[in-house]
Amino acid sequence: MNLNELTAAVEAILFSMGEAVDIFDMAKALVVTPEDINRAVQILEDKYGTPSSGIMIRRIENKVQLATRPEQYENLIRIASVPKKMTLSDAVIETLSIIAYKQPITKMEIETIRGVACDYAINRLLEYDLIKELGRKDAPGRPILFGTTEQFLRSFGVRSLDELPSINTVKAEEFREEAEKEIDERLGI
Repeated sequence: MNLNELTAAVEAILFSMGEAVDIFDMAKALVVTPEDINRAVQILEDKYGTPSSGIMIRRIENKVQLATRPEQYENLIRIASVPKKMTLSDAVIETLSIIAYKQPITKMEIETIRGVACDYAINRLLEYDLIKELGRKDAPGRPILFGTTEQFLRSFGVRSLDELPSINTVKAEEFREEAEKEIDERLGI
């Protein structure tokens, strides 16, 4: 591995890890000497050593970290304090409702209830920390089980799942009958 390739590898490792990485661990993983790692780190220090860079290399004993320049902290605080606007489409809300009432539940079970794929909705709900993986179902393929989070409870202003509105069984049966009738009409039965 030449010095340019090594420098790129060290940069990628530091960026991906986020925390300080031991020089000896990097040398072992990249099959080079600690001196080679130090040369690559020096190149990165020169690259990020200008005031026009928002990041820098920080050395901590035998470790190295890619870090934000202290003069950028105020900007980080401003962006971190901007509240994230949670936008949930009807499909995402429907998926969340199914998970809330049927948990623990697998993606396939959700898709069976909804009748459509729900990858996007599940990914969005995971991103917003409204659902989480609860484990795996003891079934072929060991599918992931999903359930709601504390953030879900906070977002919807309830202290526990017991406070969720109960499902009106009469209305649920009416909806089921309407859905079956609609399917029969579409299929010409």
